[in-house]
Amino acid sequence: MWLVSDVHGAVRALRRVADRGGPLLVLGDLINFIDYRTNEGIVADVSGKQLVDRFVRLRSEGRHDEARELWQHHTLGREEEMRRAYEIAIEQAYVEICAALEGCAAYVTFGNVDRPDLLRAHLPSTARFVDAEVVEIDGHTVGFAGGGVTSIGTPGEVSDDEMAAKLDALGDVEILCTHVAPAVDALSTDVIGGRQKGSEPVLAYLIDRRPKLHFFGDIHQPRATTWRIGPTTSHNVGYFRATGRAVRYG
Repeated sequence: MWLVSDVHGAVRALRRVADRGGPLLVLGDLINFIDYRTNEGIVADVSGKQLVDRFVRLRSEGRHDEARELWQHHTLGREEEMRRAYEIAIEQAYVEICAALEGCAAYVTFGNVDRPDLLRAHLPSTARFVDAEVVEIDGHTVGFAGGGVTSIGTPGEVSDDEMAAKLDALGDVEILCTHVAPAVDALSTDVIGGRQKGSEPVLAYLIDRRPKLHFFGDIHQPRATTWRIGPTTSHNVGYFRATGRAVRYG
């Protein structure tokens, strides 16, 4: 099986991996709002790269209130117009990225920037949306729990209680797949910006249930990509948009 995460609109690269044949496990964040390396993405397409350049600069300098005010000023008086423009752009992004999976036996869960409803709606018939369920893949029991930690109010965020309930529903599995990292500083802290996005429920599951492997994404520039948590090896398989490389298991 192959695994990727944080695709963020990398259509051609995803198609290349899908063409190898399945199974392919996609661990969320399929669309791209802002690529903080280039400032490209849906926001630049809809609102213009000049605004994104200013927005990213303010956030990178820690001036988050000013960044929020910039966005509010940008949308003031045309909220409905902007909402509709973004709805169209987001749906088109899902059409394009999901088409890359056509013909591939894929298992897809969602990340913090995803719209789970649109992701599910646009997956091809060969791909399966998975969340809070266990699937047997190549003889392995694989549990999926999608979503990101609560942070800035993106559609794919889930609360700790929601994540704990998903994980509890899985029971014991050989391989756990999530979008989020466990709450281990080295795995869950992005060195660009230093923001920690680890999940306490995921860490608790690994300690209590002791799966053989845990695969995740979300952290684009982690301090470490692999960590041992008891008998479990926890491994970050992203940042696919930047690397174009899938992780192979088995």
